[in-house]
Amino acid sequence: MTLYVASIALTILANIGYHLLQRSIRPDLNPVVSLIATYATALLACAIALPFFRGEAPVGEQFAKVGWPSAVLGLAIIALELGFLLAYRAGWNISVAALYSNAAVALLLLPVGLLAFGEAMDARKAAGLLCAFVGLMLLSAKPR
Repeated sequence: MTLYVASIALTILANIGYHLLQRSIRPDLNPVVSLIATYATALLACAIALPFFRGEAPVGEQFAKVGWPSAVLGLAIIALELGFLLAYRAGWNISVAALYSNAAVALLLLPVGLLAFGEAMDARKAAGLLCAFVGLMLLSAKPR
C-alpha cells in the first residue's frame, strides 16, 4: 500500500474513532478537563512514537524549527475538539455533524486552495464541490 493510500486511510479511520469517542464523552464532564486528559494522552503517545519518526537532524534541532504555525495549529485543534464536543452536547447527530462541518470546510477552503496555493480546478472537482454545496443545503433545510 502506498503512502498516498495509507495516509488517507489513516485519516478516515482516525476520524471515525474521533467522532465515536467525542460522542461517548460523559455529558457531565467539564469539556476542558476532557481536553486536558485527551492532550496528556496525545503528548505521551507522541513521545513514544518520536523514535520511530526520526528526521534528518537531531530532535533538538527539529524542535528549534517549530514556528508559529504549530502553536496556532494547537489552538485550532482545541477549538475543533471543543466545537464538536459542544455540538454533540447541543444535540447534533453523529451522522450529520461531521458531514455538515466537512462539507462546509471544503467549500470555504476552495478559494484558499485556488488563490493561496495555486491549486487547479477541473470539472471533476467542480462537480464534487457542487455536490457538497447541495448536500449542505439539504442538511440545512428544515424537515417537513
